[in-house]
Amino acid sequence: MKASKFLAVPYIAWVLIFTIIPLSLVVFFALTDSDGNFTLDNLFQMSDYMSVLFRSIVFAIIATVICLVIAFPAAYIISRVSSMNQSSLIILIMVPMWISFLLRTYAWMTLLEPNGLINKMFSLVGLGPFDLINNAGAVILGMVYNYLPFMILPLHSVMTKIEPHTVEAAQDLGCNKINLVRKVILPLSMPGISTGIVAVFVPSVSTFVISRMLGGGTNDLIGDFIESQFLGNSYNPHLGSAMALVLMVIVLFMMSLFNQFGSEEGAV
Repeated sequence: MKASKFLAVPYIAWVLIFTIIPLSLVVFFALTDSDGNFTLDNLFQMSDYMSVLFRSIVFAIIATVICLVIAFPAAYIISRVSSMNQSSLIILIMVPMWISFLLRTYAWMTLLEPNGLINKMFSLVGLGPFDLINNAGAVILGMVYNYLPFMILPLHSVMTKIEPHTVEAAQDLGCNKINLVRKVILPLSMPGISTGIVAVFVPSVSTFVISRMLGGGTNDLIGDFIESQFLGNSYNPHLGSAMALVLMVIVLFMMSLFNQFGSEEGAV
């Protein structure tokens, strides 16, 4: 018993240093002013940023839905091939994640800019140039590209556990392709779907690099405003902490909804 308690010390220290203390500091700064006095003014100031917060949530939901639509058939197809081919395909999905997040986003800037590769390809057939960057679509595209693996991997992990005999039995009992997906594959995949939704939604709603680089300053998200409160001339850690606290509460609420949805579907 003593040995097991001793082995738990590094984990407890890690949680304390990197989770509990930082969260406590966020709450403290959010609920105090520059003199250290208790106040709720920082939270009330969030009313000035509700439109930005709403935009962040909408963009994150759209990106999450697109990732799910793309990842669901992709993960199912990967799960149905041989083990060796599955490993190769998963590696191909993971390879872009080995490259710096900033470099990947810079690459999309090069592709989407007015003189970028995509517009040059359109010009070959007499089309364009199109406004492909510095808009909401570019921001959502950046989210989907960067976070799509976070949806595919948990879905693939769950779908590999769906036995081929289960699919064959459903087909023998008269399930067409639509009913097979709706009544068999989808319910059995709900744990992976709920995990993937959380894994994509959380970084999407709090991102600031993608919106800054692909949004052109006209589609700033709440993450951009939180960062601005800790850097530059508008330094105000109290307001920044209040923004972070409100965002954290919203994320936790959304996660609880996703998990509840997943548990209810899994019980069907």
